[in-house]
Amino acid sequence: MILMLGSVRVEIADYLSTLIDVYTLLIVLYIVVQLLFAFGLRLPYSRVTDAILTFLREVCEPFLRLFRRVLPRLGPFDFSPVIAILVLELFNSLVVQGAIHG
Repeated sequence: MILMLGSVRVEIADYLSTLIDVYTLLIVLYIVVQLLFAFGLRLPYSRVTDAILTFLREVCEPFLRLFRRVLPRLGPFDFSPVIAILVLELFNSLVVQGAIHG
């Protein structure tokens, strides 16, 4: 019974770790797409790029907005994605890998 509970705990930790890695990758992809669009590399009236941008915005913006409320903007630079990724990795290393994974 205890061995089974330990196995479930490891499975949950691995799932959460993978989920955090995927979300981090989505944030990085959102940053890259925003930079490309800022430099004018966007196809006008393209449904595919609009769908990609809408998906990334709806997935990433609620989490990034938490950090934008706290961090002041330094001119045109937005450091909220960097802080968000650091918080995700810190949560992954301390809580998921440390406490849950054991």
